[in-house]
Order: sequence, then C-alpha cells, then structure tokens
Amino acid sequence: MKSIDPAVIEFANEAFYLAFNNRDMKQMADLWAIEYPSVCIHPGWPPLIGRDDILQSWQSIFAGQPEGSTIICHGARVLQQGDVYSVICYEQLPGGWLAATNNFVVEAGGARMIHHQASQCMEPPEVDQPLRTVQ
Repeated sequence: MKSIDPAVIEFANEAFYLAFNNRDMKQMADLWAIEYPSVCIHPGWPPLIGRDDILQSWQSIFAGQPEGSTIICHGARVLQQGDVYSVICYEQLPGGWLAATNNFVVEAGGARMIHHQASQCMEPPEVDQPLRTVQ
C-alpha cells in the first residue's frame, strides 16, 4: 500500500480548485494521473473515462465559463481507502451547492487525481470556513 501524508492530499485538492478558478489547463493537466485509469463525472454529464476526454472536458468548461465564476470548497475530509485517498467536500457555486468526491493516488511521488464527481446537493451544508489556499 502506497501511503502519503493526508496534508499532501489536501494540498492536491486545493490545487484542483485553484486550477479550476484560474482556468489553468496546465495545472489541471498536471493534477490528473497519467498511469492510472481516470473517471470524471461533471453534473449532468455522462461519465468521462480516460485522461484525454477528461482534459478536453475541462478545456471546454474553461472556455465557456463566465469571467469571475468560482467554486469554493467547504468541509473537505480526507479518507484513505487502501491506495486511494478520497476527499469528500461541498462545492459552493454562484447558483447553488454540489457534493463532490475527488479521489487521488500516489503517482510519480505526488498525489494525482483519478476521479472527480460532483452532483447537486438539495440541502446546503452549514457553511464553514472556505478551504484555505496554502500554495
């Protein structure tokens, strides 16, 4: 079992939201695993399987995203499940809330994303302090 400090996973999760909010394709691509199979399920989309399709989806999202729209991560919790680290959190968007799961593995000495799924959250959580950026 490959083990890594949960703080490294938290940092990678923060980097994911930073890449999204900055519309940074290079940073987004650097986060996604190369060697492991990957899956991404955007709200309302069919599952995307494979790095190429996932990165193309982010490129499309970034291109169509209005200036200034952001996602704020709340309540991130890291769970280790064998070699997979899951971050369970809430995403606050201008139009509402999503519940999200971001899964990471250890690849090339760092945390790399292998799964992202966000879906509508009918009842918003109690708002905590937003995820702090330590980058």
